[in-house]
Order: sequence, then structure tokens, then C-alpha cells
Amino acid sequence: MRRTTVQLDEDLLRSAKELAARTGRTLTAVIEDALRQALAQRGEGKRRAPVELPTFCGDGVRPGVDLDDSAALLELMENESDPR
Repeated sequence: MRRTTVQLDEDLLRSAKELAARTGRTLTAVIEDALRQALAQRGEGKRRAPVELPTFCGDGVRPGVDLDDSAALLELMENESDPR
């Protein structure tokens, strides 16, 4: 972490301090969160390059496998790798 000095509008600083006190966080944490959120929003309109996922030959998903049920899928994978 690096220390720096910034000049803030008095009302903005007061509001940030009040938010920090209300939420039990430091002023630094409040300012960091706000800055991260502002930077993330600036990138919202940008389109990412498409991601190409590798595919493999096979017969698709086995019967009874529900890819939307992560707990059941994890249990199935753990049971298959169990050498008992």
C-alpha cells in the first residue's frame, strides 16, 4: 500500500467520513471501494474479445448430470475419483 495526498471537496469528505463511521470501516476503505466502483463502471461499455473455449470429442453430458446443480456435480466427480 502506498500513502498519497488528495484534495477532496469538504462536503464529499464529510459524507465519506460519515459513511465510514456508520459502516465501521476506515475512511481509506470507503474511498478505495468508491474508486474501485467508479473504475469498474467506466469499463462497462467496453466489449471484450470473445473467449474461445476448448472442446473435446465425446457424447455430451451423461444422463442424469445436471450442470446447473453444482453440488450434485461435485459429489458425482468426487465419487468417481474415489478408488474405494
